[in-house]
Amino acid sequence: MVRVKRGKAGHRRHKKVLRAAKGFRGSRSKTFRAAKETLLRAGAYAYRDRRRRKRDFRRLWIIRINAAARANGMTYSRFMDGLNKAGVKVNRKMISEIAIADQAAFDELVKKAADALK
Repeated sequence: MVRVKRGKAGHRRHKKVLRAAKGFRGSRSKTFRAAKETLLRAGAYAYRDRRRRKRDFRRLWIIRINAAARANGMTYSRFMDGLNKAGVKVNRKMISEIAIADQAAFDELVKKAADALK
């Protein structure tokens, strides 16, 4: 059987990993083994946190809506229930932006929600 030398392939693979680990501290960016382990963990965190970010933003929007609704004398859950009953189809992200940027429009939404609850 013919001997196969794998020097170039291995070298290329090591370079690829070390390039990806650029910016890591200490031997994590210098040695292949430490860099590879760190990259595996970093990839797992990145995968997990892409999903986590969606939850975090939804929580933030709910907190903002709740604060604005309470400033108008209504709780978050009553406000959202009123909007659903009124047939207002606006997502939490947009309601949060309205609460921050346009107080008058948010007051109208609160009024609509209150009317629908009566």
